[in-house]
Amino acid sequence: MGKPHVLVVPYPAQGHVIPFMELSRHLAKQGIKISFVNTEFNHKRVIHAFGKNVDDSGLLQLVSVPDGLEDGEDRNQLGKLTESFCRVMPRQLNDLIHKVNVSDDDKISCVLADICMGLALDVAAELGIPTVAFWPASMFQLVLNLSIPRHIDEGLVDENGTPLMKDKMFRLSPTTPCIHPNNFIWLNIDDSPSTQKIMFDFFQRNNKAVEIADLVLCNSCLELEPEGFNLVPKVLPIGPLSAANRLGNLSGNFWLEDPTCMQWLDQKPPGSVIYVAFGSFTVFDPIQFQELALGLELTNKPFLWVVREDITKGKHHVFPQGFVERVGNRGKMVRWAPQGAVLEHPSIACFISHCGWNSTLEGVSNGVPFLCWPYFADQFLNESYICDIWKVGLKFKRDETGIIGKEEIKSKVEQMVGDENIRKRVVELKQRVTKSVGEGGNSNKVLKDFVQWLKV
Repeated sequence: MGKPHVLVVPYPAQGHVIPFMELSRHLAKQGIKISFVNTEFNHKRVIHAFGKNVDDSGLLQLVSVPDGLEDGEDRNQLGKLTESFCRVMPRQLNDLIHKVNVSDDDKISCVLADICMGLALDVAAELGIPTVAFWPASMFQLVLNLSIPRHIDEGLVDENGTPLMKDKMFRLSPTTPCIHPNNFIWLNIDDSPSTQKIMFDFFQRNNKAVEIADLVLCNSCLELEPEGFNLVPKVLPIGPLSAANRLGNLSGNFWLEDPTCMQWLDQKPPGSVIYVAFGSFTVFDPIQFQELALGLELTNKPFLWVVREDITKGKHHVFPQGFVERVGNRGKMVRWAPQGAVLEHPSIACFISHCGWNSTLEGVSNGVPFLCWPYFADQFLNESYICDIWKVGLKFKRDETGIIGKEEIKSKVEQMVGDENIRKRVVELKQRVTKSVGEGGNSNKVLKDFVQWLKV
């Protein structure tokens, strides 16, 4: 009998690939063979950023399948990407499994798939292969998705996912975030009604993955979301994976990291630097981009700002005239940063974040308070966790035109830096999360049991 061999299938977006890669690297270190499936487009990006050796064990192999889109098509249009990938993926995955099983002595013994890739679990079930569904976002976001039939019954949305009670905030329980119906995830991925309907149907279809999978895991922990796990007991916590891998290199990124920012941070006093990063999807209006730059300048504090090439609408971002010269060495702009290492650095004072779940977990796991700037999808829910439930961050206010102005940025930074209560709470939260992934912690126990389950 050969080694356990797990086929890993994340949804083809940066925020999904990273936690799947973290989990895969952990499994490989436990002697489990991994075939990690990216789309061909993302596979090339990961190879470019890290090379083929994303893992030291030699047990993690990168493989790829087409996503159904042509070269040059916009893969940030998630509705289009989702429709295309779901159309071609079942056949491609079936062929890949047969190819691996013919050429490899260690046959595929389990398919570990994103809940957003429920079709992959269907393929595995048809082939008689055990299945594990993994949810890389917050447990409560999964609860909200699973509650779609309840939302329809209670008149919050219609059968197309359109909000019917737009001014009615609601909670599923007293200890979970308060939700505005306009912040349902499918409504915050794109402004197009057709895309919203595509994503609404997509989430509904994938909900059955929780029912059919042999195991269901989530990249969160009881210490962060106790009520979420109480609401759906079948889902088990194994996160935050970023906290369990604090000293490891984070592979799976789509961009080359700029290591020079670490030397720059070494030169700054403890607790002095504002870290500014908005993930892989956030796109700014040029006016908002200028206000952000001027706001950072007004703080008169050191800042490390991740500025992707495609971060503004149009082909090129333009800093305010004279901005780079005025901030000098006080400001460091990079195209991509080694975020885990940055947030662990003692010079970091706070994190201006889009509130993606990976960034949320990395900030919390390092005891860094947040200034929240959500952009789309589940980020508004995560902002509510950060500010309303855990109380480890502050929200920005937009003006009548929807812009977060430079004075608002300056004001919130000053308020955050002077708030010792927030800093105390985030350190306490870090301690609870660290305990969860440490030896004997809740998430640590589940992860160990999962490894043993794969080896049986």
